[in-house]
Amino acid sequence: MAATGVQGRGVMIDLKRHFGTQKVAVGYTELSEVMDAQGVDVEPGNMVCLRTGTDEALIEMTGHPGMARLKDSFAALDGRDEKLRKWIIESEVVALIADNSAVEMLPARPAASNRYASHPLHDLCLFRLGVYPGELWNLSELADWLHANGRSRFLLTAPPLRSPHAVGSPVTRVATV
Repeated sequence: MAATGVQGRGVMIDLKRHFGTQKVAVGYTELSEVMDAQGVDVEPGNMVCLRTGTDEALIEMTGHPGMARLKDSFAALDGRDEKLRKWIIESEVVALIADNSAVEMLPARPAASNRYASHPLHDLCLFRLGVYPGELWNLSELADWLHANGRSRFLLTAPPLRSPHAVGSPVTRVATV
């Protein structure tokens, strides 16, 4: 990925448009509801983008983030929801991208035992499936444009910085609509 970048179909799921800025743990049931309401289809190989509105809040805070507001607002995926985890596996997506800091709700709901990861979707996606996470992307302008034009799909190009021995890298993302 560092040598060639990633390019493919991006699909926008606009959680903010559906839930507003309230804090919502989005499991499979809620995600399906949003996708149905917005006419979004996810196919194997897609890069799924989740707009929560966190990006707009961070920009509004102009370098002085209000941690209480960030902690108590915005939808995020519920990494403990087994149906959601199954959907991620079966959908064969290649990336889960969000405008928040972790894609998934943190802290995660308590697990039935201590053997489960503190970041359950990171564990599933990164270590078990090889699904790329994208965090802190600015998605709101694109989400608004897609909504205004009756679309949810676009060409997404995301080459990362080539940083040898690094475990993560910012990407220069480009959406072509």
